Amino acid sequence: MPSRSSHPGGASHVRRRVLLGTVVLAVLVALAGLAAYFTRDGRIAVKAPAVHPSSSPSSSTAVSSSGPPMVFTRPRALPVPLRTTDPIAFGKAAAAALWSYDTRAYSQAELRRALHAWLTGEAKYADAASVDRGIPSRVLWKEMAANGQFATATVNEGHFPDAFTRALQEDPGAITQAYIYAVTVSGKQTIAWKGSPGGAESRSATLAVQCRPNKPCTLAGVMPSVAP
Repeated sequence: MPSRSSHPGGASHVRRRVLLGTVVLAVLVALAGLAAYFTRDGRIAVKAPAVHPSSSPSSSTAVSSSGPPMVFTRPRALPVPLRTTDPIAFGKAAAAALWSYDTRAYSQAELRRALHAWLTGEAKYADAASVDRGIPSRVLWKEMAANGQFATATVNEGHFPDAFTRALQEDPGAITQAYIYAVTVSGKQTIAWKGSPGGAESRSATLAVQCRPNKPCTLAGVMPSVAP
């Protein structure tokens, strides 16, 4: 998206950011320099990949972990969390939601609330600030709305980063309470506005996805860098 916004918080927000900072440092060691959110207490907060994909009747298209490129978003619709136990499928849908917006159909605040609905309900793992950084500021949103600007996303691929997979292979018993996976997603964002046919640019991101056993996946946060 064209802008980044800042949302200062109180003491609880600071504590959460400190926790996430500690988590990132642990991952830098565990995964050979890759910044991430999926560790806690020096262990990898993940479950070995053994998942069962499912789809949501409210999603605009079916979601799969592989196959041809798929469009996950449609104009004028706020993003609704995908209900699935597959972290890759969820990561792909979440990335598409993060890369999409429509200033013609809803406000910046409505989009922000919709994206926060994707986050885990466990406050110590939910990094709302990492999601907010991808949302245009209110001032920019008004300017974009004046031009009827909107963006849709096409997701081409999603996978577990190599370092993440290697870490699991080296320590398959490294399972903690968090059940958080790293998922790297690639695709394209198409932006259009009044009088413009639009243009597409490549996008990629690594997300922290929480998938507890027998529960739908949720988003923990967006990593500061892309893990291959």
